[in-house]
Parts: sequence; C-alpha cells; structure tokens
Amino acid sequence: MSRPGLLGVVVPARDEAALLPGCLTALRHAATHPELAGVPVLLVVATDRCTDATAELARSGGAVVVDSPGDTVGDARHAGALRVLAEAAHRGVPPERVWLACTDADSRVPADWLALQRTAAESGVDAVLGLVRVVDWTGHPPHAAAAFARDYDAWRAGGPGALHPHVHGANLGVRGDAYLAVGGFPPLAVSEDAALAGALALAGRLLLRTPGSPVTTSARRSPRAPGGFGVDLDRLADG
Repeated sequence: MSRPGLLGVVVPARDEAALLPGCLTALRHAATHPELAGVPVLLVVATDRCTDATAELARSGGAVVVDSPGDTVGDARHAGALRVLAEAAHRGVPPERVWLACTDADSRVPADWLALQRTAAESGVDAVLGLVRVVDWTGHPPHAAAAFARDYDAWRAGGPGALHPHVHGANLGVRGDAYLAVGGFPPLAVSEDAALAGALALAGRLLLRTPGSPVTTSARRSPRAPGGFGVDLDRLADG
C-alpha cells in the first residue's frame, strides 16, 4: 500500500477544557515524528454540547473544530471522521488513502503513535486496535492499579502469540474506505468503538490488534460515559 494521502486524528470532546490542551500537545509532538515526513496530518476536535472553553482551546491548539449534530460520543466521533474525509475529498485524496486515527480528549498519545498508525495504513490492514494504560491513580484506592493490571493484561497468559481482546476509542485507527463501507461509528453513548470494530470484522476487513504504542488515559472517578472504560475502572476500584 502507498503512504496515506491524509492522516486525520479525531478527538471527541465534551467540556474537556482541563485535559484537552495536554492531549493536543501530545498529538502535535507525535505529528513531528521523522517517519511522518511527507504525510499531512489533520487534527479534528468534535465538540459535543460543550459549555466551557473546549472549542476555543482546540482551535488555539491547532485543531479544526466541528460541532457534533448528535448527543452521543458515537455521533461526535462520526462527525469528526466525516470532517477528515471531506477535507481529503477537497484535496483530491480518495477514501482508500485516508487514515482515521482516533483518541480521546482525556488521553495522551506517545511520540510514536502516529508513526505506528502510518505503518498500519501502509501495511494493508483496514484497522488497528491498540491498548491504553493508566499512570495516575489519584482518587482510587491503593489496590486499584494492581487490579486493573491483573484483569486488563490477562490475555498475556496466552503466550507470545496471544492477541489482546480490547477495543478503545482512545487508540484506534481505520482506513477511510473501510470506515465508510460499514457506516462508521454508530450513534451510541457507549461501546461505539467496539461496534465499529465488530462491523469491520463481520465485513471481512483485516484488523490488527497490537500492544505497541499504548495511549495513556485518564482514571478519573467521574466517568463521562455510562458503562464505559471509566465505569470499568470504578468497578475494579470498588472490588
């Protein structure tokens, strides 16, 4: 496969003024990786009914801002993805040469994250599913970190060839044509990422599950998505 004609990064955000600047700083740094030379990168923040300065901070952080027309994180991710694809069309880049990389406003990608996304795009896979990690357990009981590591990394017991079972909107990438073929992120308040991955798998698309370049995400004890990752962390913390 040829290199992507556009690598778009989609970040949904609802009242994330406190954490979004750190997310965008990490993304801008990742966009300077030497392996991205010649690959245009577009940062898109999809705002979801924000009442704070999220949109203003996104623009000052170098991102294009699009307002989500719906009221779920799935709507926001989809709106961001469509904005990337629209920009690609404007530049004459077909969907099969667009790579959509997704993360979250409360997360920080490592320096090689976009380089890995480019490698995935050029390898011929249709999507890449990555892992997350938590480094700040402030507000959680002392046992929470160990409980998370035990449950989250249980797949490693399968040996060197084991594949992780996780799907995270904070660390996901998909080729533009594959995304459109399955209808994109559905308008769900939770598990929109898993639904997209499932639709791609059912369509016979090639998914790469990789432990490389995990994204650092928040362990805040006031989860935004009912039934999402934050709620899983709370369940572990509460035993």
